[in-house]
Amino acid sequence: MAQQVFPGRYTADPERESVTVFLIGMRANRWWKAATVAKVAAAMPRMLRHLAGDPASGMLGCEQWFGRTTMLLSYWESPEHLRKFAADRESPHLEPWRRFMKEVAGTGDVGVWHETYQVPAAGIEVIYNGMPLFGLAKATTHVPVGAGSNTAKQRMGRPAGRVAGSPSGKG
Repeated sequence: MAQQVFPGRYTADPERESVTVFLIGMRANRWWKAATVAKVAAAMPRMLRHLAGDPASGMLGCEQWFGRTTMLLSYWESPEHLRKFAADRESPHLEPWRRFMKEVAGTGDVGVWHETYQVPAAGIEVIYNGMPLFGLAKATTHVPVGAGSNTAKQRMGRPAGRVAGSPSGKG
């Protein structure tokens, strides 16, 4: 299914004081261990379905890339939301993580990694040109570039909810 492409320039308005950016991925270190790689990779779709079905989880949206090193870029309301999901015995994260640590960690077959960033709205600058909804704009509010948001310098450093064209924008 083709995604709608938005001609022209757009930016994102997170409409919050900060956004938690969470990068997570895995690397197939021994590609010939395809069954092990597949078993580790199989846990992520279930987690994403769970999060998508629970707006209270705090995940705002995500993007994925697949290859030898697979990466998921996700946006969260807060680090607390992310930590709560990771530690929740009822969520589909804790059990696969424990299984990975018991069966795969230390073998070298599959590597896993993550990075978490708490980014103040004033520290965010994004631009999309001729793109479908993507990234932070897909996860929050997609707005056309206008007066006060034409340059990277103008987009960087503005408070949340201050993009011209956004529902709460005063630009």
